[in-house]
Amino acid sequence: MRIIALPAFQNRKENPYNWLLYSHIEKLGVKVDEASIENLLAKKYQIWHLHWPESSLNKQNILKALVEIQALLILMDLVRLKGTKILWTVHNLKSHEHLYPQLETWFWKAFTQRLDGYISLSKVGMTAAQERFPRLKNLPGFVIPHGHYREEYPDIVSSQQARALLEIPPSTKVLLFFGRIRSYKNIIQLIRAFREFQDPKTILYIAGRPGTPALEQDLRTEATLDDRVKMHLDFIPKDKAQLYFRAADLVVLPYREILNSGSALLALSFSCPVLVPLQGALSELQAQVGQEWVYTYEGEIISSHMEAALEWALQKPRFQPAPLENFNWNNLAQQTIEAYKKIGVDS
Repeated sequence: MRIIALPAFQNRKENPYNWLLYSHIEKLGVKVDEASIENLLAKKYQIWHLHWPESSLNKQNILKALVEIQALLILMDLVRLKGTKILWTVHNLKSHEHLYPQLETWFWKAFTQRLDGYISLSKVGMTAAQERFPRLKNLPGFVIPHGHYREEYPDIVSSQQARALLEIPPSTKVLLFFGRIRSYKNIIQLIRAFREFQDPKTILYIAGRPGTPALEQDLRTEATLDDRVKMHLDFIPKDKAQLYFRAADLVVLPYREILNSGSALLALSFSCPVLVPLQGALSELQAQVGQEWVYTYEGEIISSHMEAALEWALQKPRFQPAPLENFNWNNLAQQTIEAYKKIGVDS
């Protein structure tokens, strides 16, 4: 069995999800190649596994976006002529920036017409995907969760050491947002809601690289209005992530809209309790790991959500580490191989 994936291993620094998935698949004896035009046209594969096909639609240059999505569709046609089946993992139902609504509508229709199967990261996500793209109802679909990040990220510092290195007093209570900062993640509103949080001994720490200079400027402007807001607005290397999670009492992910959240699983991989909106697969995540690890809210995030969740995070008894047995990569890799077989890899 030979698989090609886009991406497969190349984005490990930005997001280890793909590397973890395919390295475990290869341990089970299945060869996985990184997708390239040369590989797709010169070699024969049973499956082309696609992730984030909508990423080109987030580009500010519409001509570049159009060229890239058209090239993707042409490649899909060419590999299908060679007998390769195309499988999509549904991370999102639309582009994050939603810059070109008409172009995006056309793209998704053309893209889903070329699929032979799909993987959803949750049952909720599968239902949402079928409602958004009705053609998926007629294709083989599989629910295979997002795996955890344990052992991929160093985790050797104590809470006391992390706080000392970040210059956070031991008695301070810490709310953390960690990850790439984009508009849909709603960090401006998070800061504004936090300003209504009256506790002088609580800080909000925002760690991650903004997607645009304009967003970075907006964040800095908002942060100047409250000296309890601390920020490190840059990419956080893998070995430094532990500092922020070990220093935190609660991770806050105030998405305006979300289907799946790798950031929530990253926090749970460090056994940090999380505050998330009751959207997408996050209710399912709560059911899988327990209400002592995932606290949800409805609507727009406000200070009372953070206040209640922080008290819960500090007072709620919980056994360590967070129970992530359902997100074991060996099992998920085997489930993915079974999905490959069921869409016709052996036919």
